[in-house]
Amino acid sequence: MTRKVMKAVFPVAGLGTRFLPATKSIPKEIMTLVDRPLIQYAIDEARAAGISEFIFVTSRGKGALEDYFDRAPELEASLTRGGKKDLLDVLNKTNMESGAIAYVRQNSPRGLGHAVWCARRLIGDEPFAVILPDDVITGGDKPCLQQMVEAYQETGGCMVAAMEVPRSKAKSYGILDVSSEVGPLAEVRGMVEKPAPGTEPSTLAVIGRYILTPDVLSNLDRATEGAGGEIQLTDAIAKELDAGRRVTGYRFRGQRFDCGSKAGFLQATVAFGLARDDLREEFAEYLGHLKATAQAAE
Repeated sequence: MTRKVMKAVFPVAGLGTRFLPATKSIPKEIMTLVDRPLIQYAIDEARAAGISEFIFVTSRGKGALEDYFDRAPELEASLTRGGKKDLLDVLNKTNMESGAIAYVRQNSPRGLGHAVWCARRLIGDEPFAVILPDDVITGGDKPCLQQMVEAYQETGGCMVAAMEVPRSKAKSYGILDVSSEVGPLAEVRGMVEKPAPGTEPSTLAVIGRYILTPDVLSNLDRATEGAGGEIQLTDAIAKELDAGRRVTGYRFRGQRFDCGSKAGFLQATVAFGLARDDLREEFAEYLGHLKATAQAAE
């Protein structure tokens, strides 16, 4: 019987240099889409999938991220005195139970595989999820990780979220070599991280949601540097295939936004703004005005 996935790892040690100067003083993960930080979207998705233990792999300068999930007694008292129950309810949803979150440090930026390996003692011998907060996924009838967890109960092994990308962008992703597909599930026979142009086995790319077995941690114990001179998680998962164990790609339902890039972050902001009942009308009117102004100037 496949064990339930109860733990999730959130690699948040990166410096966020693409968002300087904002990230000089705040972690990228608490930059906001509309009025919620990126990490809140990731935590909410994990909760919906049944995750109850949250492991953050951090680095220096991430104190604000840790404080975000703590209680704010002065703010809570102020909202209570002001009778602002709706805002108090919103605030309470950001709080985490004592002991639900654990933090480990990645002392040097050695890649995603190394970040996951840093959490090995907290993961133990259980299957676990990995969520990259930069990848924000919306739409679909269920959150992405919940879709994967439900499918994982049938497949076991390792599972990675997958989506088609333009061939010109395959060099920026881990790419799957697929032997067969049934519905959203793709049987993987090979994986390559950031293939050279023209060598990619497909255009089915791995994005930031994973369900992994403890065997991957054993592979990371012996990992060497891969693409970009970093320890790649993709390489450790590929070793599961070499050992004859199952790896599945899952074509999730929903739209993924790459909030690790400025363009992707802006696209997500527009999409999430238009999805909000309290903002849609005014925001859409403004965007329509911008479009009309641009067309008039052509």
